[in-house]
Amino acid sequence: MFTLDAFQITKVPESRLKPGMLDQPVFGQLPTDHMFMASYRNGQWEQGEILPFQPIQLSPFTSCLHYAQTVFEGMKAFRMNDGNVNIFRLDRHHTRLELSLNRMAMPSLPQELFREGILQLLDLDRNWVPDTEDAALYVRPFVFASEAQVGAKPANEFLYMVVCFPVVPLFQKAIRVKVETHYRRAAPGGTGAAKCGGNYAGSFYPTKLALEQGFQQVIWTDGSPEFHVEESGTMNLMFVMDGKLVTPPLSDTILDGITRDSLLHIARAEGIPVEERQITTAELFEAFEKGILEEAFGAGTAAVVAPISEIVWDERSINLPSVTANSIQMQLKKSLENIRRGYIEDPFGWNNIV
Repeated sequence: MFTLDAFQITKVPESRLKPGMLDQPVFGQLPTDHMFMASYRNGQWEQGEILPFQPIQLSPFTSCLHYAQTVFEGMKAFRMNDGNVNIFRLDRHHTRLELSLNRMAMPSLPQELFREGILQLLDLDRNWVPDTEDAALYVRPFVFASEAQVGAKPANEFLYMVVCFPVVPLFQKAIRVKVETHYRRAAPGGTGAAKCGGNYAGSFYPTKLALEQGFQQVIWTDGSPEFHVEESGTMNLMFVMDGKLVTPPLSDTILDGITRDSLLHIARAEGIPVEERQITTAELFEAFEKGILEEAFGAGTAAVVAPISEIVWDERSINLPSVTANSIQMQLKKSLENIRRGYIEDPFGWNNIV
């Protein structure tokens, strides 16, 4: 059993946090004072420790640098209305991490090590959790093959780390997206449902091309002649069609997004009809022409809800109505934020108070 008081803790002499640092942080560039680290050797995980945020030393032979045997998670800690700190859906993130580890031939991470290490780290760095609306502390657990061996095989040594940094939502304005018709994010039987580094690296080039064309993201499809839509960049895709919340079903090419799952739970609880089914690109454009495609948005930990203003498919385009406070996506986002920040009761048991 991994317990809070068993972790070795080395604190910084003085916090780097200064007034104003949390106002508008750039995503992923402002680490908190501490980080968590645990090693996997000889077939087992060691106890782990919390230490000051610092560079780590790796051999040029480190396996993950050559074969990308690495997975990660992304979650947020929130400042609640009573001043407490809440880490959202911690156990669900562990479940997804386990699925990613298994797919990438990496050792299972004990739930106690995952949970207690994050809780203790957040308790130590709780002053880094912003108290402004929409801001949060991003928590990034990750595991990578740390063994110094250049051989095309699963490693025997791994490093598990957790780092944190303050964030505001990635997309604060409605975004333009293009349907990607040439490149694919994932293929059946591949690693699309795993949160592994290679999935993201493979998406960088087509996303770069889209950015150069004036888009903020792409819509990934399954590569079939029907162009079934799957995800939007690093987010799950959702649509409001004829008053229903419609989203592609989970598969081995779609990541099981925790924000996606949370919004679906809230929608059902609030009486909004939900459909999880395949959606062709042609159906989207036909629905828009018929006047029943009302909203489109991405859902993810970093973005929370990212409204989509325009969808472009080759020479065709859809211009969606402006989002208002009455839009379903905004209603769902508000309900989610109210739960996470303690303004309303958490009926799902999602909150973990540090």
